[in-house]
Amino acid sequence: MDEAGRKVFVLDTNILLHEPLAVYSFKEHDVVIPMTVLEELDRIKDSKRDVSRDARVAIRALEDIFHDATPEQIVEGIPLGPEGGGLGKVSIFADYEVTETVHAFADKAGDNRILNGVLFLQAHYAPREVVLITKDINMRLRAKGAGVCFVDDYRTDQLIDDVKMLTKGYHQFSGNFWERVGECHSESKGRSTVHTLPSELFEAPFINQYLIDEDSDFAGRVQSVDGENLILKDIGHERLLSRQAWGIHPKNIYQGMAFDALMDPKIDLVILTGPAGCGKTILAMAAALEQVIEKGMYDKIIVTRNTPEIAESIGFLPGTEEEKMMPWLAAVTDTMEALHKNDVCTDGSMKYIFDKANIQFKSINFMRGRSIQNAFVLLDECQNLTASQIKTIITRCGEGTKLVCSGNLAQIDSSYLSPVTSGLTYIVERFKNFEGSANIYLNGVVRSRLAEFAEENL
Repeated sequence: MDEAGRKVFVLDTNILLHEPLAVYSFKEHDVVIPMTVLEELDRIKDSKRDVSRDARVAIRALEDIFHDATPEQIVEGIPLGPEGGGLGKVSIFADYEVTETVHAFADKAGDNRILNGVLFLQAHYAPREVVLITKDINMRLRAKGAGVCFVDDYRTDQLIDDVKMLTKGYHQFSGNFWERVGECHSESKGRSTVHTLPSELFEAPFINQYLIDEDSDFAGRVQSVDGENLILKDIGHERLLSRQAWGIHPKNIYQGMAFDALMDPKIDLVILTGPAGCGKTILAMAAALEQVIEKGMYDKIIVTRNTPEIAESIGFLPGTEEEKMMPWLAAVTDTMEALHKNDVCTDGSMKYIFDKANIQFKSINFMRGRSIQNAFVLLDECQNLTASQIKTIITRCGEGTKLVCSGNLAQIDSSYLSPVTSGLTYIVERFKNFEGSANIYLNGVVRSRLAEFAEENL
């Protein structure tokens, strides 16, 4: 690519906090780091915020690039590839020397300097494209209003462009499934029946994908995909609906598929997505109690979730770690009350179950470095986690541990995450072809008719 065709990407601070090694993602194009970004990274690296570690990683990555360079070489740009390698360059731009022509932010001098620096580079490099990359939506809007021609989000780590393209973990055929298939090879394996079918009958099948239809009682799960053939385990519609755990029965076929995955010891990771009130938490807790207390398959239940303010405020809450976590895990205690509401003494039953099942409430901040063995782990509210945060939890799981991740992509609270960049979306796509995982989108609100109406009409 000649120089005229190469773009110049100017990175905002939040890009390096989101992906500390982002400078390596632009391949043959040039990358510019404004001096203001380095100043903001310097302030953040010593703070008590969760992103301070990412700031330090980004600073070290830039040090590795520039440590032997002269000031002139830093301004000109350092080749990113081995010995140049035909790749682009990365440089540091002293944006504080640019005369301010745009005052888009009254209270953010740093953002103003970055915007004015981009406008200067846009004129300096013309006709080459100068692109401001930022995850701040308002920054993108103000940049366009200020005269920046090219502004974009950081999309390198996005596996899908639209959350509507996210797999639901099942495929529903119109009409009758067997009329579509015709003849196939079937055999019995123990109590199960498996069918060998041509892969061309299905659109992008993957392991542990559920298959259902509209007209018959067919329901199955893909066991393996091998080139031209696909092996399908026949489960049956009625069998899925007859699944139960801890006195809870599925209210629809989607909950039946969720129970099938939750109760299968061969599946180590279950991902439950869906709207508020679809039953994600109660299904996971019922399955956990059934397998820990009744079947003795696991030694304990660990419940954790993302707590945005916890780094600042957990120290001010009284009690042990479990007691500090209780305000954020009220959804789990509400679920426990619902599971035992018909007992003679609900409080007594809950205390007994908490001790019997060895239920532990843990903060996600203290998970790094742990090794969790033979436990049922419930990670709630995953939509607010980044991919690296979820990776931290998944890599803690040792032998004999089952992890259930649940979340609703319509309820993201993080200011830097969207449905397509959420860690929940990331693991749904990444684990799609892993034989030890299953993903189910729980369609339909079963909490109450009030909740169902609100979900559909508000």
